[in-house]
Amino acid sequence: MHLLPVTILPRVLTPFPRMSESPIFTRPRLAVLLALLVAAGMGYYHVGLLLPRSMERAAARGLGGGYSFGNDFYPIWLTSREALVRHQNPYAPETTREIQTGLFGRPLDGRSAADPPRDYRAFAYPAYVDLLFWPLTLLPFPLVRVGLAVALGILTVFSIPLWLQALGRRASRSLLALLILLTLSSYAVLEGLFAVQPGLLVGFLLAASFAALARGRLFFAGSLFAFTLVKPQMSTVVAVYLLVWSFSRWHERRGFAYGFFAWSAALGGFSLLVWPHWIPQWLRVLSGYGAYAPPPLITYSLGPRLGPLLGPFLIAALLAIAAVLMWRMRNIPAASPSFLLTVSLLLALTSITLLPGQAVYDHIVLLSGILVILWTWRDVVLSSRAFAVVLAAAALALFWQWIVVLPLLASKVFLSSAQFYSASVFLLPLRAAASVPLAVSAVLGYTMWNAMRER
Repeated sequence: MHLLPVTILPRVLTPFPRMSESPIFTRPRLAVLLALLVAAGMGYYHVGLLLPRSMERAAARGLGGGYSFGNDFYPIWLTSREALVRHQNPYAPETTREIQTGLFGRPLDGRSAADPPRDYRAFAYPAYVDLLFWPLTLLPFPLVRVGLAVALGILTVFSIPLWLQALGRRASRSLLALLILLTLSSYAVLEGLFAVQPGLLVGFLLAASFAALARGRLFFAGSLFAFTLVKPQMSTVVAVYLLVWSFSRWHERRGFAYGFFAWSAALGGFSLLVWPHWIPQWLRVLSGYGAYAPPPLITYSLGPRLGPLLGPFLIAALLAIAAVLMWRMRNIPAASPSFLLTVSLLLALTSITLLPGQAVYDHIVLLSGILVILWTWRDVVLSSRAFAVVLAAAALALFWQWIVVLPLLASKVFLSSAQFYSASVFLLPLRAAASVPLAVSAVLGYTMWNAMRER
């Protein structure tokens, strides 16, 4: 591959926004105290009000007889146990019925008109996920879900300093505490912790992989990144970019590709030894997933009329833009600000083009982009009034949940039960959840476009 001359590299990198040492808070203790207050409010709203209400509605539909807490990890635990004990195929119809019985108290046989489709909650993970988690089948699921929820919370906390390492930034103790409180109390993370969602593990692995890349530990970074494929829809776009990046300077960066391919081959190969036909069976499950899963967020946000018509074209256009971006940014160093800006934009585009519209727990992939924005917004705002408007809208979408949660909880004293639990009032903190990926994508996209335009 042709290498850019050293004299050109500064010109490639200088247009990108400078990252200040740390965002400045004039009253850091007050900011942390306020964050603690709104975090407690979000925690109470989610655990004390929203989840009980959701469980009541599920019970009214005849779907409340199984596991709610840990429902996203239960299919993994069950299929791992069945494979270990009875050598059962995780993608078989009878396995799907067992998953449904554990989650809803009964199989979905279509006898009720309110039932989801017959294959709802079929095991949709690659088979190597069962191999990775099979030791947990030796423990009862009620114990597993509690332990994993705590572990995922801890990993999510650690992902914040890891992303900061990848950015080459340091945060004060007050700022770090504020970031941790707001991250853990966000609707996306609260949903992920309650569901024991493996996407939170992927979020940590992404952060750890890029922190290793920034430190030049390429093989270790590639090895970590291979394990993000437990949910390939979250990391595939960035995986393509990192491989293009690796091959563009093969002699310098081949360690990442070696680590990635070695562990990916090991995971897939061992799975084929246990389930020789797992790949076509998995693809068959994925082909039916669209029958009951919401479409990608960009399609979902357009509504039932325009979404099916315009959504596929917008997704294709955004992925084409992502491909151009990958090629344009293939030579930049891993420790540069432009590298993390590129990665963060690709992750944000992933959240709106590939992830289902309701998968708010997968919005953990936006964490790096939010940190990039936090460290760069002042310099970019000064260069454009239009960007200031976009940034303000994005900030409102991101912070909306914390802005309204305390007034909402206070209103419970004055409103009747019917008024408080009406959709227009009770769901106020969640109204902007779907807008966050779109807003973060817009801000990062504007930042990248502005930077590349000035090159």
